[in-house]
Amino acid sequence: MRRFAAAAALAAFALPAASVPPTRAELEQWCTGAEDMAHCGRLIEQQQLRRLPGLAKREGVNLRVALFPSGSATFTDVENPVQPLSYSLFDSIDPINAVLLLKSDGERVTFVLLQRAGNHVTELPSEPSLSPDRQRLATADFCSSGCSNELVVWRVTREGVARELAWRSAEDWADATPQWKDAETVVVDYTPASDGTPRTLERKLGQGGWTRPR
Repeated sequence: MRRFAAAAALAAFALPAASVPPTRAELEQWCTGAEDMAHCGRLIEQQQLRRLPGLAKREGVNLRVALFPSGSATFTDVENPVQPLSYSLFDSIDPINAVLLLKSDGERVTFVLLQRAGNHVTELPSEPSLSPDRQRLATADFCSSGCSNELVVWRVTREGVARELAWRSAEDWADATPQWKDAETVVVDYTPASDGTPRTLERKLGQGGWTRPR
């Protein structure tokens, strides 16, 4: 999300269409001229509402997202000039029947994962990557300031999403993006803060160095 932020800045529901995740090039294009991340989020939402008809509706400050098999969840913006709060439709993660929202809380930007079947909500520090077996998510929250500087693996269950493993780098990273090589291996493309040269790291879930929540 930090790389995206830097590049960008700046009724009844029908069944949703297949997910079409926005590319980095699209995010940059859509958010050109955005006043802030909340405005950027709304510009992304306009595009995704067209791509995913029936999944969500924008009604003023309210974003209504269709639950499964029925009902809806409502996320309400707070139009406060000092500490604005904004939710925007970002993507649908179809394999786990979830919706991903972009959340802007003042200057802080995170993601909100809504599991449509159980109406479970989990806030994530960055855009998640789903494992091939659909059992886990990976997030990488690294930046020069204001980040947790952790690679986190989350377990996906019907009752919600919970932290399972976390790992910290010995050096400072300016940015990082996770993906999965296989169900047991996370691959992270990252940029060290020291020299700005892109690198790649592989970490297996079974190797040492991970910590578990207490």
